Formats: sequence, structure tokens, C-alpha cells
Amino acid sequence: MRILALETSLFTGSIALASAGELVFQQHLPQEQRTAQTLAPAIAAALRQVDWRPSDVNLVAVTTGPGSFTGLRVGVTTARTFSYAVGAAILGINTLEVIARQVSLPSAEIWAVMDAQRGDLFAARYSRGEGARLSELVSTYIVPREQWLARLDGTAAVTGPGLKGCELRLPEGRMERAEHWEPLAETVAAMAWELHRQGVSHDVWQLVPEYFRKSAAEEKLT
Repeated sequence: MRILALETSLFTGSIALASAGELVFQQHLPQEQRTAQTLAPAIAAALRQVDWRPSDVNLVAVTTGPGSFTGLRVGVTTARTFSYAVGAAILGINTLEVIARQVSLPSAEIWAVMDAQRGDLFAARYSRGEGARLSELVSTYIVPREQWLARLDGTAAVTGPGLKGCELRLPEGRMERAEHWEPLAETVAAMAWELHRQGVSHDVWQLVPEYFRKSAAEEKLT
């Protein structure tokens, strides 16, 4: 099983190639390579790097949100196009779940947060079982940053780029290291491999970005 994984939900995106559960290649993408015109060439270059043909890819995995409107749209569209063109299976994975999966702290529960702009956070809470398997306790929702900080009780690890600027207000010993806050395509690939082995798959025609909120322009119209 050869996997192409894309993470384009934030300003620092990445591409990963994995064979079954083993990482073969990962590249971090500068912001200018997360556009519809440049992401496809970046994928082609990655495949050449490991001597794979596009048709060698059996599974395409991509983060579906929350995240940047443009980044998610480009990532999901590219994943769908590639999957359809080569006949590969496709999987969409929640960005916050990817972030939670990267936590190294020995905590049974995890809060993952991302900046939702205008003083809000995207937040989700997970429990961690055997083999780092995650179960969703609180589904992804939008919450004012101050409200989320006020509800922390020190029982869960906290992680994600939404923590920037409020590190000193977090429960002692519960904050994941900052180098693990950003979602990585490597993690997307590992999660996709596990889901595939469980028989999970998504419809290439039905997979869409999950923005979890309207754009600023849309909110002004309501």
C-alpha cells in the first residue's frame, strides 16, 4: 500500500509518501506551494524523488479542516483529482485529530486547538486508548479563546497552534512541546494507513473541506 498524504490546512503545509506504515518521504511546503498551480508540480517532484509513478499510489489522504479556506480547498481538490486520475482510494482526516495524534505527553485526554481568528479557537477533545488510537469526546467547535482557557481543569494535555500567545496561562505540565503543534503529512499518512486497515474509505465525489465557520464576507451578509 503506497500512500500520498497532503497537509495544506495551515500556512506551513507538507507532503508525505509512505509505504504501508513506513514513511518514505516528507517535504514541508512554503506558502507559495499551496496553490492549485504549484501543489501538483510539488507532488510530481516528490514522486520522482522516490521513483514512484502516479499510478503506484493506492491511497490518497488529506486534511479536510478546520484550517485556512484556501489551503483546505486546494488540498482537498488536489487530493480528489489525483485519486480519480489514478484510481486510488481516498481518505479525509480532521486537522485537529492529526494534531492530537502528535502529542507525546502521557495523557489520557487531549485538547487540540487552532486559531479561528477574531478571538476564537477551533477546538476538539479526544481520549487516547491503546496504540495511540483516539476517540472523540468533544467534536470540533468554535469557542472564544477566553472561554476555552477558563474551562481548562488540568486533566488533559493541550496542543495546537491555537496556543500561541497564551502559553503562560496553561496548566503546568500539560502543554505539548511547540514543535508538535503543527499538523504533519507524515501523521496524516500514518493515520490513513490505520484507517485503511480498518476498512474505512471515503467517496471521492463526496469528500469536501470542512471549514466549520463562514468566511468573514459570508458572515457580513447574514
